[in-house]
Amino acid sequence: MAEILVQRIDRVAVVTVHNPERRNALTPELSAELATAVGELERDSGVHALVVTGTPPAFCAGADLRALQEVREDDLRAIYSGFLAVVRCALPTVAAVGGAAVGAGLNLALAADVRIAGPQARFDARFLRLGTHPGGGMTWMLQRAVGAQRAAAMTLFSEVLDADAALAAGLAHRVVPGDHDALIEQAVGFAAGADLAPRSLAMTTKDTLRITERLDQHAAAVEVEIERQLASMGTAEFAERVAQARQR
Repeated sequence: MAEILVQRIDRVAVVTVHNPERRNALTPELSAELATAVGELERDSGVHALVVTGTPPAFCAGADLRALQEVREDDLRAIYSGFLAVVRCALPTVAAVGGAAVGAGLNLALAADVRIAGPQARFDARFLRLGTHPGGGMTWMLQRAVGAQRAAAMTLFSEVLDADAALAAGLAHRVVPGDHDALIEQAVGFAAGADLAPRSLAMTTKDTLRITERLDQHAAAVEVEIERQLASMGTAEFAERVAQARQR
């Protein structure tokens, strides 16, 4: 049965695309379920970060080709909805990539703020080999993750990155040896770092990162940050943490 599984580990939610018979390929229905799950977790004040993964052995094999036989724009947008929910998520997100991330599955991995790879991870654009143009903003996300030249190599020349190559290219933040359980344990432990800050502050800072990434000058970033920094210093959480620091 294709479904989205959600497991809460303290304040981290592990969201698993579970469609093992189709290597976790995304259908419009499964993408809608993923979008719903991400939205619900985003609204849950007890969740501070998300880990997105797929049931082994794959991470996500992309869009289910059976759903693309007579495709229309609405069908494509329905498949996009799952990984775009991760893109738009206000909470910090981590992709735990334990196997192949192909096509729309690469988009799902790129949608997260940070990618942690297992030894069997493979990052494969594949769109052109299937005779279709990249979609879902893949070219935009990939160029920002690995640079224009590597993105061209992956899209135009069908270069596939394994875990070590992804780490060297900056596509993966780290590679975790061992099985899928070890990968999830490491990803959850990493994601738990978001809980060291107040939830609202982590969300605001993620939004600031998105804004300043698009700026050309340092001075503009200073102006974006100062208002938000001043606001954070007026919170009860800041006062409490300053008091604790003084006691120590």
